[in-house]
Amino acid sequence: MCGIVGIISNQSHQKINLSLDKIAHRGPDSHGIYSHENLSLGHRRLSIIDLSENGHQPMISNCGNFVLIFNGEIYNHLDVRVKLEPKYTFKSHSDTETLLYGFIEFGSEILNMLNGIFAFSILNKQTNELFIARDQFGIKPLYYYSDENLFWFSSEIKSILPLPFNKDVAVESLENYLTFLYSPAEKTPFKHVLKLLPGHFIKLEIDNPQNFKIYNYYDIPFDGKVSNKTEEELINDLEHKLLKAVDRQLLADVPVGFFLSGGLDSSAIVAMAKKLHPDKKFNCYTINTNDGEDMAEGFTNDLHYARLVAKHLDVNLIEVESTVDIVKDFDQMIYHLDEPQADPAPLSVLQICSQARKDGQIVLLGGTAGDDLFSGYRRHQALRMEKYINFVPLFLRKLIRKAIHLLPANKALFRRARKLTNNIHLSQQERLVGYFSWLDKNIVDNLFAEKHQNQLKNFNPLQLYQDYLKNIPLEKDLLNQMLYLEMKFFLVDHNLNYTDKMSMATGVEVRVPFLDKELVEFSCIIPTHLKLKGVTTKYILKKVMEKYLPHDVIYRPKSGFGAPVREWITKDMEATIQNYLSKGNVEKRGVFNYTEIQKLIEANKQGKVDASYTIWALLSIESWMRQFKD
Repeated sequence: MCGIVGIISNQSHQKINLSLDKIAHRGPDSHGIYSHENLSLGHRRLSIIDLSENGHQPMISNCGNFVLIFNGEIYNHLDVRVKLEPKYTFKSHSDTETLLYGFIEFGSEILNMLNGIFAFSILNKQTNELFIARDQFGIKPLYYYSDENLFWFSSEIKSILPLPFNKDVAVESLENYLTFLYSPAEKTPFKHVLKLLPGHFIKLEIDNPQNFKIYNYYDIPFDGKVSNKTEEELINDLEHKLLKAVDRQLLADVPVGFFLSGGLDSSAIVAMAKKLHPDKKFNCYTINTNDGEDMAEGFTNDLHYARLVAKHLDVNLIEVESTVDIVKDFDQMIYHLDEPQADPAPLSVLQICSQARKDGQIVLLGGTAGDDLFSGYRRHQALRMEKYINFVPLFLRKLIRKAIHLLPANKALFRRARKLTNNIHLSQQERLVGYFSWLDKNIVDNLFAEKHQNQLKNFNPLQLYQDYLKNIPLEKDLLNQMLYLEMKFFLVDHNLNYTDKMSMATGVEVRVPFLDKELVEFSCIIPTHLKLKGVTTKYILKKVMEKYLPHDVIYRPKSGFGAPVREWITKDMEATIQNYLSKGNVEKRGVFNYTEIQKLIEANKQGKVDASYTIWALLSIESWMRQFKD
């Protein structure tokens, strides 16, 4: 697990150290640089497998023709290595060296042989070609930029800041952050800095880098096929694949610990590890918010459940005291995120990983993606209404929507009712993708300065989601369609981004066993009635865990890294709002409409709209502008 940077320009040799310094937190153990003609490759190392110098990067092949920089872990690298050992001599037991010779032997075909998390680049000096790839599910980040003078790629956007590049802002991306709280797919706030999509790779010639080509090598296999096995057989299969996934991801030459929130997903991962190593006393980390049993805004305090699981499984529970000062910590959070994501959850990840690092715990396994594979969100439950909605006449649906939207938005129950009926008057596909939106497009558009409104008139953030459903034409099940979108966008561009950035800010590697390639592909063929059974979310996962965890943990109300965002916005952050969204500042920036922002803030205070997260997004964008653009 590391950080990588590549620069092709006539200044690459002079600038590579400055770029690499920007991501020094990702690899505190060592760094290395390799230069060839107008190309410089940089690497910051966090040593996990083979801690010796033999695992140092950039790694050069024995023949001297290939150079690799790699961020990630290949969990099945020993299986791949068996195929290579008859032909290649290995100097280390690192997965980096397996990847290097695997690419030399198999080319791009190696990608679908890998079960792991990765972003890497390999230079072929014989052909002067550069190959850049990102893992199948987007667990590791990778950004790139291209103009006539520069081609750059890296694990984090901030490493481009020391370079001369076009800093134009993408207004469509800002609309994404206000609509979804993240920006899906390729777009970032910088118009010309893009994300390499999961399951894609780039090929280019370093003599002519602007003519690069992007290839799609993998997609999540939702093809309408489901297993015909019995429920009991599928439960047994899922248990077996979970155990295998966790076993693979325990591979490390440093201590391995766990997130343990007390929720089903993180508890399941710890339970599998204990099944594999019953005598091991693993270290597990949770947040103590000191907020008692009941938290604000519909969240429940996880601490009681985390303690219950820790006692049941006989693991060490390290309770990290929540010391969040949202006013003080806000800008730091946005800086680490690289993007103006509007969510407080990253702060909890940062605090846990910071404590883990102090304890010498370099690797943590977490429960991220359990909800996205097996259906754990309220929007998945909302799909149960779909079979009834089309029978309701359109005029009546419009009346229902209008009546529900007269209810105040400052009560959790009413907020959910409004969300549930927000798109009830639209077509089924528009309703499906509409569940990902936080605020209506017309309200979001009005927040922009007049000069941008015409530009945004023809931009529909939700169109991307509808277009992506065309990738799985054989998948007719609505829940699976939604899970596909979860894994393509919300999981990658929101959850995985903040998990990677906040953990790596402290020099800790976070692994996500639910995104084991074999497990993900198995989840695609589980019948949806075993994912969501009535109102029971993640039904099949819960059945697997019944013999491992207390009933109260498995069937408890859903929670997460809760934080009182609405309270922060209306109280604690009032001075920040007055500063960041002041008339002078907004008008000087020229992106947003000050009057409309003030109307939104006031309507939010009065409970007419639920816009606290949108206001949080506006603050995030301004913080990002100050730190990345200015």
